Amino acid sequence: MQVDQAGPGGAGDGGAVPRVVLVLAKAPVPGRAKTRLSPPATPEGAARVAAAALLDTLDAAAATPRARVVVALEGSLADAELADEIDAALAPHTVVAQRGHSLGERIAAAHDDVAAAFPAAVSVQVGMDTPQVDARLLDEALRTVESGAAAALGLAHDGGWWALALRDPRRAAVVTDVPTSTDETGRRTLDALRDALGHDAVADLPSLSDVDTADDAVRVAELVPHGRFARAVGDLLLPVPGGVSP
Repeated sequence: MQVDQAGPGGAGDGGAVPRVVLVLAKAPVPGRAKTRLSPPATPEGAARVAAAALLDTLDAAAATPRARVVVALEGSLADAELADEIDAALAPHTVVAQRGHSLGERIAAAHDDVAAAFPAAVSVQVGMDTPQVDARLLDEALRTVESGAAAALGLAHDGGWWALALRDPRRAAVVTDVPTSTDETGRRTLDALRDALGHDAVADLPSLSDVDTADDAVRVAELVPHGRFARAVGDLLLPVPGGVSP
């Protein structure tokens, strides 16, 4: 794996790349990743679930037709769960360090790195909280901006958002100042995009559940029962005390 701390690397033939899947990721270090899963998981178990989610997301990104994968990584893999497997999964891709203080700043900076490395590409950004995402969904998001929309946003059931597709990745700067981690983040992000790009220029992507709590993890694992994420949840979280909330 090569991590370029200053910005995007390997841009040589970047102009020929038509699409980019941007994965915003955090090194799954115990005590720092998916802390809301503890309890019932231990810190190590929660980090292993996060690692499995990242690996499943990278598989989906890599399978997206005609797309280059860029991973904006926060933290070091030295102490991460499944570090060797993650390192191997990252090896074929462009990896950049996240830059900026707030999440909004880091999102904008990662998109700037994509635009600098691959100036002809449209993009779709996802995190590592929706391991049920597959290549079909990512392809659909990219097709939406390729076919005329300036942007497309996928809202999350908890009030946030799980995907942002952009015809011009630099337009991610629009969301820099939107407050994150609130139950209005998705709506306010959508409003900011529509105010900047035009109401009809912003399309909707399917709404998904992301994984914050143990109950979330169980629900999402049931959607993708054969992936690494579901195995990690089964090994480390089940049974969830009280069961899955209705």
